[in-house]
Amino acid sequence: MARYAINEELLQQIETLQTILSNNLAGQFGGIHQSKNYGSSCEFADFRDYIPGDDITKIDWNSYARFEKLYLKLYLDERKLHTRIYIDASKSMDYDKEKKSNKALQLAATIAYLSICEMDKVSIYYIQNDKAYELILNMSSKDAFYNNILKLNDIEFNGDFNLSKALEQSQIGYGDGLSVIISDFETENDYLNAYNLLASKKRDILTIQVLTKEEIKPTLSGKVHLFDSENLNVYYRKNINKEITLAYNEAVNYLIDSVREVTENNGGHYLLVESHESMNDIFLNKMTSKEVLK
Repeated sequence: MARYAINEELLQQIETLQTILSNNLAGQFGGIHQSKNYGSSCEFADFRDYIPGDDITKIDWNSYARFEKLYLKLYLDERKLHTRIYIDASKSMDYDKEKKSNKALQLAATIAYLSICEMDKVSIYYIQNDKAYELILNMSSKDAFYNNILKLNDIEFNGDFNLSKALEQSQIGYGDGLSVIISDFETENDYLNAYNLLASKKRDILTIQVLTKEEIKPTLSGKVHLFDSENLNVYYRKNINKEITLAYNEAVNYLIDSVREVTENNGGHYLLVESHESMNDIFLNKMTSKEVLK
C-alpha cells in the first residue's frame, strides 16, 4: 500500500507561505529569495518565461504587448536556491501503527512543494546505513513535482541511520539554500559531524524529529519483551515499573534536547513532530509559530 498520496487541498493552502532563510548567499537567478550580496534596491537583471503560479505583479506587460507572451522581470537580489531533503529510511522509522515513515514522506513532499512554489530547486535523498541515496534530483517546477513525487513510495525502510557518514559522501552545496533532515534520531551513530559540515557549507538547516506518542509518553507497564527494531538480537525483557518509566522519560528528553541543541548551535531550526499530528497543524500553525515559515 502506498504510504504517500498527494494532498491537493493542503498544497494549495501552503502556497502563500515562505521559508525563512539566513544563509542564502549563492544560488542562480530566478527565485524569490533576497541575496545578502546585494543592497535593498531591486536592480533589473533579466527576463524569463512566466510559469503559472508566479507573482503576476512582476509580469512585464510591455513585453506582452510586443510579443503576446508573458515574461517575468528578474532582479539581481532574487535567487534560485536548492532545497535538499534527507529522509531517515532506517527500520526504526516504521515503528508503531502511526508510522513515523508515513509522516516523514508527507513532510518531505510538502516541504518540496513549498520550495518549488518559491521557484527553488529541490532534491530528495533517503539515508540507510552509511549512504544517502538519490531519489529525486533538481525538481524545479510543479509539473516536475507531480511527475516525480510519488517516487517516495519506492523507499523501503530498513537498516540503520548514519547521517554524518552519509552526508560526507553526498552533494551538499554551498550557501545555496535549505537542508532538511527528517528523522527520529534513534541511532547510536554520530550526527554532530553532519551538522558541523552543513554549517561550514553555509547551509540553512531545518531538523524535524518525528516520534510517536508512545515513544514520547509510553503507556507500557508490567512484564514486557521488547526488541530493537534495527537489530532483533538486541532485546529488553523486564517488568516495567515507575522507576523504569521515569528513567526512560529522562532518556527521551535527553535525546530531544540533544538534537535541538545540535541544530540550534549550528544556526538551524528544530521542530518536534508527533506522528499522529495533522499536516495542516504542522505547517499552518507549528512551523509559522516557530518562525520556520512566514
